Amino acid sequence: MKKADAVRGHLDGLLLAVLEPGPLHGYAIITAVQRRSAGALELRTGTVYPALNRLERLGLLRSDWDSVGERRRRRYELTDAGRRTLADERAAWREFTAAIGAVLEPPARPGHAV
Repeated sequence: MKKADAVRGHLDGLLLAVLEPGPLHGYAIITAVQRRSAGALELRTGTVYPALNRLERLGLLRSDWDSVGERRRRRYELTDAGRRTLADERAAWREFTAAIGAVLEPPARPGHAV
């Protein structure tokens, strides 16, 4: 399975989840996803920044500018609506993985321990 395929459809939830502890700038968001997935998920800047902008337009994130030396970076953080959406994303993910697991796992046969 290609990693990009694994992320498709879950990008918003991933971005909201890594921002849950507090504000991060774009590169820190990318590295947080990579670190939390033990390197299994690698997001490209060309994917992440448009998604962050879209989530901000939807009111799920807000941003401000931070300066580090001469560099300015945009930091993103969850809004209250973003926290509610993250909770919904988690609930939907649990339902989805339970449904897929129920199909993929072999059915228990009567008289056999699973």
